[in-house]
Amino acid sequence: MPPPADIVKVAIEWPGAFPKLMEIDQKKPLSAIIKEVCEGWSLGNHENFALQVADATNFYITEKNRNDIKNGSILRLTTSPYQTAVQLHERIQSTSMDAKLEGLKDLANASRDITFAQEFINLDGISLLTQMVESGTERYQKLQKIMKPCFGDLLSFTLTAFVELMDHGIVSWDTFSVAFIKKIASFVNKSAMDTAVLQRSLAILESMVLNSQDLYHKVAQEITIGQLIPHLQGTDQDIQTYTIAVINALFLKAPEEKRQEMAHILAQKQLRSIILSNVIRSPTPINDEMAHQLYVLQVLTFNLLEDRMMTKMDPQDQAQRDIIFELRRIAFDVECEPNSGSIEKRKSMYTRDYKKLGFINHVNPAVDFTQIPPGMLALDNMLYLAKHHQDSYIRIVLENSSREDKHECPFGRSSIELTKMLCEIMKVGELPSENCHDFHPMFFTHDRSFEEFFCICIQLLNKTWKEMRATSEDFNKVMQVVREQIMRALTLKPNSLDQFKSRLQNLSYTEILKIRQSERMNQEDFQSRPILELREKIQPEIMELIKQQRLNRLCEGTCFRKISSRRRQDKFWYCRLSPNHKVLHYGDLEESPQGEVPHDSLQDKLPVADIKAVITGKDCPHMKEKGALKQNKEVLELAFSVLYESDEYLNFIAPDKHEYCVWTDGLNALLGKEMTSDYTKSDMDTLLSMEMKLRLLDLENIQIPEAPPPIPKEPSNYDFVYDCN
Repeated sequence: MPPPADIVKVAIEWPGAFPKLMEIDQKKPLSAIIKEVCEGWSLGNHENFALQVADATNFYITEKNRNDIKNGSILRLTTSPYQTAVQLHERIQSTSMDAKLEGLKDLANASRDITFAQEFINLDGISLLTQMVESGTERYQKLQKIMKPCFGDLLSFTLTAFVELMDHGIVSWDTFSVAFIKKIASFVNKSAMDTAVLQRSLAILESMVLNSQDLYHKVAQEITIGQLIPHLQGTDQDIQTYTIAVINALFLKAPEEKRQEMAHILAQKQLRSIILSNVIRSPTPINDEMAHQLYVLQVLTFNLLEDRMMTKMDPQDQAQRDIIFELRRIAFDVECEPNSGSIEKRKSMYTRDYKKLGFINHVNPAVDFTQIPPGMLALDNMLYLAKHHQDSYIRIVLENSSREDKHECPFGRSSIELTKMLCEIMKVGELPSENCHDFHPMFFTHDRSFEEFFCICIQLLNKTWKEMRATSEDFNKVMQVVREQIMRALTLKPNSLDQFKSRLQNLSYTEILKIRQSERMNQEDFQSRPILELREKIQPEIMELIKQQRLNRLCEGTCFRKISSRRRQDKFWYCRLSPNHKVLHYGDLEESPQGEVPHDSLQDKLPVADIKAVITGKDCPHMKEKGALKQNKEVLELAFSVLYESDEYLNFIAPDKHEYCVWTDGLNALLGKEMTSDYTKSDMDTLLSMEMKLRLLDLENIQIPEAPPPIPKEPSNYDFVYDCN
């Protein structure tokens, strides 16, 4: 007979004693269990003791997390969080340098646990650490020459403990003094500083800036871009990552009027070229965290264009109209002479030229730029092309002005629509996503990368227009093809703008047609009535096949990540369906598994019969609890929960969209509900198309075998195999 669900069998350790095997009754108060354990080893004052998980985490067992204890867990009897906090509070103030160092080392480890952190913070521990950083370091700096490693370790463990304690979100960042900020900034500003100290200091500055607008202003006064740049020129990728993170944080929190000024400083300090040479083109592969920070920097840089993108042109503004005159002058090599000829003659001349330039409004082209987006950004791009790629600009304009009216590619209209499209592709004006790593190296190869991007794409548009032999009625079709060409070229992540240009050369209109034809053949859809009837007849079989595949995948199981607000710390748990489809087995893992996890090692069970509903997205309880995650669109799209009993939930965050679809489909299938995911629709289309083609094959007088043909025996030797290279 299986043991009751509330009884958990564990081993409990105590230093110097033989471990005990115990059955813990989860209905009993935790204090009563600790008392029982203490009495077994004849220990008094049981209120001074607590239970810990005996692994690398050393997390304390509390009433809140006690249900995480699994059968077979190894626990450790240890001093209570309060007692440990009191002891460490005293030890880190020791006059002995060695005792102080050991105390700070233990504090840095213990601070990862929120129960201990709460007790230490209640003893005013954060204030003590900040005082040690502010005033204590002067005393140690005198010893630095003779005890440099010790000084570095002291400071490193102090800052590590501080970061770990602050990560729990118990204390507000607004409580810190200017003296503390100055001290942390001084560690970053020093050229020769211990790597661990520098890393922690950068992490603290990033958190300060992101978590408090008031602290942003104070940090911005202490840290300059020039002081951060040298940290990017080293070889330590972690230091480089934290440095870019600080720059991104300063950029993100800067008032709108200061962002352009900051961008100008970044350009002066050649940040882009330093990142390109020391990070992107470094022999060290770029890890996920670095890729994310580069993506954030790319987004924030492009977002500087938002102001121009959302600014309408004022048709009465002479300075803005002069830009249009300049475009006309460069294209047709004419000087604007206000007193030459009659007003009517000049007007007709301007109208003729503006028509050749491809504006929609030939009389007053300024009206074309009142649409937002792209607003004035389109005019900026056109002027950049005319001044920096003058030959290409003149060729595009003159080429089209000499064509028949119906075949000319309108440069003005094309430029406006293309600018709008590029803003959509690069998501100009949107905040960076928390989990995205999608940076493009080519945008770090030029100071005016967006303008250069436009110049390449406008030439592509003109080329595609000619290849399609388009007329003005085909304008939208051409734009669709150009978008597809750009998106396909960007997917390949070219390393430079020249590489991007050459990729586009290979994606001609003919090539796009071939790709489309190939894709169409793969998902060909017949519309005649007999075919539609056959499709309807086959669909239930295909849906049953998809259902079985989903349930089989649930039986194999998936490793899920536990999301926490603490970055760079992953915890995992595994869930799988029993072969008879009656029980969900799940449990925590120390690390991500390499293959399937056996049912036996997953201690928790949830009968499928108890499941009431499957909830997705923002309705999930774990999305409502975590304020930070609520704003993360990607995490919201991967979140789902299983409701069982009255108000109990099993919460999931899928590793990717594919697994999300598999699990939500599988769980809905178990509940007898319809599978509605995008993945099911895609599978249905693919399998239905394949089955239709098989059924419509002309197989008259052809004998189809009942069983697959046998696999041939292995050859006696492999002498015929050779390397083509």
